Amino acid sequence: MFRFTAQQAGLLAALSFAASAAFAAGDEAIATDRPDFVESSNVVGRSRIQVETSALLERDGSGSGGARSRVLSMPTLLRIGAGDAFELRVETDGRGIAHARDASGQRSTQAAWNDTAVGLKWHAADGGGVAPSVGVLLHADLASGSQAVRGQGVRPSLRVVGEWEFDGGYSLGVMPGVGVERNEDGRRYRYGILGLVVGKELGENLRGFAELALPKIARVRDGGTEATLDVGVAWLLSDSVQLDTMLARGLNRRTPDLAWTIGLSFKY
Repeated sequence: MFRFTAQQAGLLAALSFAASAAFAAGDEAIATDRPDFVESSNVVGRSRIQVETSALLERDGSGSGGARSRVLSMPTLLRIGAGDAFELRVETDGRGIAHARDASGQRSTQAAWNDTAVGLKWHAADGGGVAPSVGVLLHADLASGSQAVRGQGVRPSLRVVGEWEFDGGYSLGVMPGVGVERNEDGRRYRYGILGLVVGKELGENLRGFAELALPKIARVRDGGTEATLDVGVAWLLSDSVQLDTMLARGLNRRTPDLAWTIGLSFKY
């Protein structure tokens, strides 16, 4: 049996509170940080709360000797406006269920709560002309999950987002960053982060995107680089509710072969 940690219990309580007023009208249309890897440069606004939750299925058949795995998780992000230019963030992949089959055909299943991250986003600059809209994100992953999947200590990361809007409904987002992690031996190492996304408005309330995501750029001894090619769409159901989906294809053996997510976001 798995028990809630203090961070996870607090997150679930906050989500329950937010859900009770999910469909309250807002002054501006919702702008989310999902489903693409590149975050938005905007914040939710003073005294606003936004919840972005989803289901994520990852499949991988690149294991040695024909080993295969399938992982289902529920990535969720809570965003709380702390002023006109800042927001507080709590993020987790929630409870994950992993099904695996090794080279001999032996099957196994593991269920565990993933770590929680806390963070801050700063909307540093508005866009205009050739200048991008800029956001800065500082996060810290905490060793808060179930023991089987828990990371080691506090692992900080820093990302900077630049977004450009173009005629014809096109947009471009770039997100470089750096992070600190620990390997299996407990040694700390640094890794790079990079995302590039091109978006297109497909209708009044529908947008699509294609993206190259590198959530981890590291040496082989530190687990190597992970990379995906993503495509997806987001549908604005109202000014405060968004439904989205994305399909991701792994570009190397260190990344799951295929991932699919569907999500719901709302604010009040």
